[in-house]
Amino acid sequence: MTEQWIGRWSRQIADVLRRHAWPAPAIVLLLAFAVRFHALEAQSLWNDEGNSLRLAERSVADLIDAAGRDIHPAGYYLALKGWIALAGTSELGLRSLSALQGTLTVALTVALGRTLFGGAAGTLAGLFVALSPFAVYYSQETRMYAQLALLSAASMALFARWLAGASVGAYRNTPLRESEKSPQRRGERRGKAEDKYFRFFSASSASLRFRLALALALVNAAGLYTQYSFPFTLLAQGVLFVVWIIWRSRAGRPWRGAVTGFAALNLLTLALFAPWLPTAWKQVTTWPRTGEDLALGEQMRTVLTWLVYGNTAGAVALLQFLWPGVLWLAALGSARGRAGGWRVALPLIWATIVVGALFASGAYRLANLKFLLPAQVALALLLAEGTRRLWDWGGRLLLLSTRQSRAIARLLALVCAAQVALGNAQALDALYTDPAYARADYRAIAAHLMSDERPGDAVILDAPNQVEVFSYYYRGNAPVYPLPRGLGGDDAATQAEVTAILGQSRRIFAVFWGEDERDPRRVVQATLDAGAFPVASTWYGDVRLAQYAVLGPAPDAPAVTLDVRFGEALHLTGYALSAPAARPGDALGVTLFWTADAPLPARYKVSVQLLAPDGTLSAQHDAEPANNLAPTTTWMPGQVVKDTHGVAVPLTAPPGTYTLAVAVYPLDTPQERLPVRTEDARRSDLLPLASLAVR
Repeated sequence: MTEQWIGRWSRQIADVLRRHAWPAPAIVLLLAFAVRFHALEAQSLWNDEGNSLRLAERSVADLIDAAGRDIHPAGYYLALKGWIALAGTSELGLRSLSALQGTLTVALTVALGRTLFGGAAGTLAGLFVALSPFAVYYSQETRMYAQLALLSAASMALFARWLAGASVGAYRNTPLRESEKSPQRRGERRGKAEDKYFRFFSASSASLRFRLALALALVNAAGLYTQYSFPFTLLAQGVLFVVWIIWRSRAGRPWRGAVTGFAALNLLTLALFAPWLPTAWKQVTTWPRTGEDLALGEQMRTVLTWLVYGNTAGAVALLQFLWPGVLWLAALGSARGRAGGWRVALPLIWATIVVGALFASGAYRLANLKFLLPAQVALALLLAEGTRRLWDWGGRLLLLSTRQSRAIARLLALVCAAQVALGNAQALDALYTDPAYARADYRAIAAHLMSDERPGDAVILDAPNQVEVFSYYYRGNAPVYPLPRGLGGDDAATQAEVTAILGQSRRIFAVFWGEDERDPRRVVQATLDAGAFPVASTWYGDVRLAQYAVLGPAPDAPAVTLDVRFGEALHLTGYALSAPAARPGDALGVTLFWTADAPLPARYKVSVQLLAPDGTLSAQHDAEPANNLAPTTTWMPGQVVKDTHGVAVPLTAPPGTYTLAVAVYPLDTPQERLPVRTEDARRSDLLPLASLAVR
């Protein structure tokens, strides 16, 4: 009874889909539009998005010149320039271009799937792309990656149509063999040439193939002008064309005419890209490599997670890869079927080349996985074809009837496809709600600085190109210094400029991001640490805002000597204060001097606290020694370590006598403070250091 019910239910579903073919793709497109435009402006623009805006605001000549020095060509920036003339420069206006492109990518995935595997498979492939958090994330970003996916999908859709047309055209122009001249054989031959995969082509297919080839050349040229990883899609097309030639020749069918057409359209693509080719070659061959050295298995697991379940899926259990694995195997099993051959090879080779290029180039890192968006479309096509293949399976399982076997296959197809779709939907919720996946919040950084702006403030933007996005939000009066200048490398000039800023400022706010690229020796932070006291450090996504109080250089020797032990081997030998009193809103500089009796096996943080007259916590500054630059595990026995802290007195602090206190705790277990032992043998976990008059 169960298999009869499943069989009847599945037949009803198939019948509904056949009779109402158009609503399903329309629903998928509406879903794609909704998830891409949902909360589109909720997050702040981040660094690279600000760069996109500032480039698009330039004149066309300046834009092209600047793009020639970037790792991305000018195509997307020119498209964005035209778009913002219509949509404006709000977060919604800027990101809506990518959101629209992401929606169109879903439409093209549906079209490509229909060309390769039929309507139901095309719709299901579109659903997988529509729900993919990986695709949605980059459809909500003012960058070129949604355009990369769109043009890659458009290119493959046109390429598949062109190959299908070449198959039909060559087949129709082939002279009939004697065995095919009977009316029955002639009808069978005509039916094969006009089946559901080739109905797009009419009697004027030669003219249509020419138009398809021309459109393909134009799209491929646009893709080359969009992103330097687009050539891997072209490489996949070249490999696929060779596979198609082999498939045709083994079937005894003509193919030489298609070679001429394929060569011509690629020559046209190259001619259109020729003006930019020297620039592209220079940028690709000289740009620094930024790959991460991780185990291949870990890399592959991350890549598969992003492609199947999205970049917000977190740690996916190995069992969850069973569902897509079953569908991929089913898709590969269809290679010998009617829709097999080059059709299954297209998404398989496309995904393999795009993913393989990332590993072969040594460019693997999370930030570079966005180049795999075309592979996500390809794998979605394989998942959809595997589902279709299982649904239409007509074989028999051991000891089961044909009906029972078909019912099990259809149930398996539904379960596997549903598991993949539900996994994407769950990860999509995390994309909108989990702060771990939020972009750097420059909006909040600028709001914080403007809410507490004072005379004598200065802002340093450490590392690449933060000024573009920072200036989008910041409307304050403090001078802003992008450092290091240019591409960095001149450490002496950077140090001199930071020193000059220290000499004319009372407070300095430093925004740190991407120092490894432009400030790898941390010259900006080291100079600030030497000439000012760190007061606060807050993360806004992957961007850190640090506040410094300029109170004069820290002393090299303690003003007050001590002999206080924290734990077994850590000694506080003295301290110095920048002032004996402070006013609300002021910052106090505290310099501690540490030494160790023996190597310390763990990393510790130091907490300098300001306690109100009633003993409650008023303010504090926590950091590893020397503002995180001298971890305790690096100390040598007997070495004296100077450790500076800035403590900001709250503006609302009432007058009175406050207490400065010090505590030390392990980095990994902050709730477990080291015990303090003073000369008079008193023990606690907090050392009262000095009194401070607040008036």
